[in-house]
Amino acid sequence: MVYTKDVIHGIVEKQNNFFRSGKTLDVNFRRRMLIKLKNAVMKYKDVLVQALSSDLGRSDVEAYMCDIGTLVLELNETLRGLRRWAKPEIHFSGLLCFPGLFTKVYKMPYGTVLIISPFNFPVLLSLGVLVAAISGGNTAVVKVSSKSVNCSKAVADLISETFTPDYVTVIQGGHDVADMCLAQRFDKIFYTGSPEIAKHIMTEAAKNLTPVALELGGETGNWCIIRKDANLKDAARKVAFFKLCNSGQICININQVAVAEEVADEFVGLLKSEFEKQIGKNAVENPEYPKLISAQAYDKCKKEAELYRDRIVYGGFGSEEKCKYAPSIIYPVNIDEPIVNHELFNPLLPVVTFRDCDVESLLDTVSRREKPLALYVFSKNRRWADRVMRSMQYGGGCINEVCYHMMVRGVPFNGVGHSGIGAYHGKWGFAEFTHPSTVLRGSSHLNLPLRYHPYGNSGIKFKLIKFFEK
Repeated sequence: MVYTKDVIHGIVEKQNNFFRSGKTLDVNFRRRMLIKLKNAVMKYKDVLVQALSSDLGRSDVEAYMCDIGTLVLELNETLRGLRRWAKPEIHFSGLLCFPGLFTKVYKMPYGTVLIISPFNFPVLLSLGVLVAAISGGNTAVVKVSSKSVNCSKAVADLISETFTPDYVTVIQGGHDVADMCLAQRFDKIFYTGSPEIAKHIMTEAAKNLTPVALELGGETGNWCIIRKDANLKDAARKVAFFKLCNSGQICININQVAVAEEVADEFVGLLKSEFEKQIGKNAVENPEYPKLISAQAYDKCKKEAELYRDRIVYGGFGSEEKCKYAPSIIYPVNIDEPIVNHELFNPLLPVVTFRDCDVESLLDTVSRREKPLALYVFSKNRRWADRVMRSMQYGGGCINEVCYHMMVRGVPFNGVGHSGIGAYHGKWGFAEFTHPSTVLRGSSHLNLPLRYHPYGNSGIKFKLIKFFEK
């Protein structure tokens, strides 16, 4: 389909009309739509797995674990909790509002929303956000990535078979199509991607004062800090697993590791062993190892690796034909070098060293940079680790673990500052796609005359008002 401004405007108008019909206000309707979506995901499971393999070289296990299975968990959690989340809150209004004794807070949908999804998790980060939008009672336009061609087509086919386009529709295309979408007046925009594009989206959204939710990677990347008292073998195993996942193309992935210099050599040795144990001596030849999304991404990764060729102690090679670059350890790296001052989004892994007694100085440096989407610390000193996680600014994270915080049900997934605005998953996604409306029910009987003129400066009205407003 060829998209023009008029075509997209027509899609949005039809969705606005559908929303104004009031059908989406019914919680039972939303639940039926979520069940339809779940059934469609299971029906298209094999198609989605194949698409993830074609676009990103994902193995069947990784494709299901990271995109499809996680999406099913999100659907199940939302189906279980939706009635409870959508129920209006009832509050006592206070004596000053008498005879209006009770006030309700309704959780109202925004209306027609725009979801712009990325290439790295093209199923989860399009349909997973859609789950939240549907649960909130919205209609939705989903702009899928032009980079993950096969996944975008599969998602589009799934949605067109499941929903009418005046309720949910998928739009495919490049940045020009995305800009045509942004030119429309949506009621909410949800974007997952880079901070740079997010600035453009906020600029366009501001023209209509459209509220936005942003899930970003952070400009200076996610840190993993390993103290000298950490279980180094356990840390190496988990860091290696995570860096291999999707070939590093994950917004919460480890951008750089900071290791206490007292144990840095030992940790790097263990990390090498773990990479070989998990993916083999030549990751590029292993069919389980994912590829980079495009030739451009491969070239960018290779070019940056060449800048640090003399310090690559593991990996440092790839296959342009297969669009795969091996997991590569760059060691040692100074904390002020360019490679640790921007998001990598590839399998390069710089290792920064610090004296363990100077860990607070390291934390101070990290805190002065843009706020990351994720923070990971490895240490047996739980008091220190807890203090760090309570005092630093970041989206989410783990102590002695990586990435699994986003798999926990009932908790938010979100960033802060340059790593995002807003939150979703489960009830947090429902809240992100609804706004609270406060309604007091008054009465035409027994109204207190306190609010009506004349007041007087020291009369009984003023005394009663001061009493009620304590």
